[in-house]
Amino acid sequence: MAQMSEPSAWCLIDRDRISRNLELALGLLPQGVRFCAVLKADAYGHGIAQVVPLLREQGVPCIGITSNAEARAVRAAGFTGTMIRLRAATPQEIKGALKDGVEEQVGSLATARQLRAIHGAAKTISGLHLALNADGMSRDGLEIATKAGQQECLQILDEIGQRIVGVCTHFPANDPEPLQESAALFTQQVSWVCDNSQLERSALLSHAGSTLTLLSGVPVGTDMYRCGAILYGFLKPELGFLPTMELQARVVQVGDYPAGSSVGYDRDSRLEADRRLACISIGYAGGYGRIAQDRGAVLIRDQLAPVLGKVSMNTIVADVSDIAAAQIGDVATVFGGSGPQAIGPDRATAQFGTILPDLFSDWGMRNPRIYRDHKGC
Repeated sequence: MAQMSEPSAWCLIDRDRISRNLELALGLLPQGVRFCAVLKADAYGHGIAQVVPLLREQGVPCIGITSNAEARAVRAAGFTGTMIRLRAATPQEIKGALKDGVEEQVGSLATARQLRAIHGAAKTISGLHLALNADGMSRDGLEIATKAGQQECLQILDEIGQRIVGVCTHFPANDPEPLQESAALFTQQVSWVCDNSQLERSALLSHAGSTLTLLSGVPVGTDMYRCGAILYGFLKPELGFLPTMELQARVVQVGDYPAGSSVGYDRDSRLEADRRLACISIGYAGGYGRIAQDRGAVLIRDQLAPVLGKVSMNTIVADVSDIAAAQIGDVATVFGGSGPQAIGPDRATAQFGTILPDLFSDWGMRNPRIYRDHKGC
C-alpha cells in the first residue's frame, strides 16, 4: 500500500529490531543446521522489500514464501538464494513461478505429474520437495503411514525422484512430548523414503520445525528450521526478542458528554458519569477488530484510555477523562509504546482475541508503513 502524506493510521516498523531478532534466532540454531526465513503475508505485514536486505546482510540462505507475488518481491529485492514455496500450488502458480526459480512442494501423484510436465516443457532444473504429513497438519503432505500412501509415494518417486532435493513436514504441536513423537515419526518416514528409492539421505535436505520448534529446546533432527514469527519478536522477550511493529493513529476530536449519553452504534454503551471522550482515526478497516469492543484501550500521552462502544469502520472512541492534556492531533498507540502502560503482546492478544502473527500481518497490509532504524533494542 502506498504511503499517504497524512495517514489516518500507520505502522511503525523497526528494522534494527528485525536484524537483532534474526541475529538472536541464528544463535539458537544447532551447529550445522540451516535457517529458512519465512516471508509469508508480505513478511508478516512488514514488507518483503524492506526485510530481504536485512536477511541478506546476515547471510540467510533460504526464504520461504507461499504466493507468486511474494516470490517476485523477494527476487526484486535482490535475493538470489534458495526459495521454497511452503504450500501446495496450482499448475498456473507453478508455471508463473518458473522465472523466479521457486522450489515447489509435492504431496500427491497428480502434482508430481503436473510438475514433471511443466518443468520438462520449460527445461527448468529447480529442485522439488517431497511433503509428508507424518501425522501432522493433514493439509498438503502425503500420508505414508498407510499402504495406499506408500504406494503413491513410490509412484511420485518414479515420476520426479531425480528432481527431489528435500523432504519436509510441518509439526502440528510444539509441546515437548508431541513434538518428540512427531520428530521421531518424520525421521522414520524420511528413512523409509530413502530405503525405498534411489535417494541418498546425505544428499537430501530434511526440513521441519517453525519458530515454536526452535524455541522449544527439543532436538528434532532437522537439517533446516523454517521460521517467520521469530523475526518479529512475538515470543521470548526474556531472550531479547522484541516486537518490531507499532500501530498508531491520531486523536481527531475531543468532546465532553453527559452521563447517560450513548457511545457508538446501537447504544450498546452508555456513560455512567460525565466523561471526556476522544475520537480516534482507526477502526475495523484499519485492523482494530470489532471483537475488542469494551475491552480494548489505546495509549495517549503515555496513559491508557479505555475504548468504549462498538468499533466503527474508521473510528473508535476512547475515554480520556483522566488525561487532562489530551488534545486533537495526539498520537494514539494501539500497539506498542514505552513505559509500564505500554500495550504489549499480552494485552493486545487478550483484547483482540488472536495471535500476534495474525495482528501484525493484518495491520501491516491494511495501513501505510513507516520504517525507522537506530531506535535501539
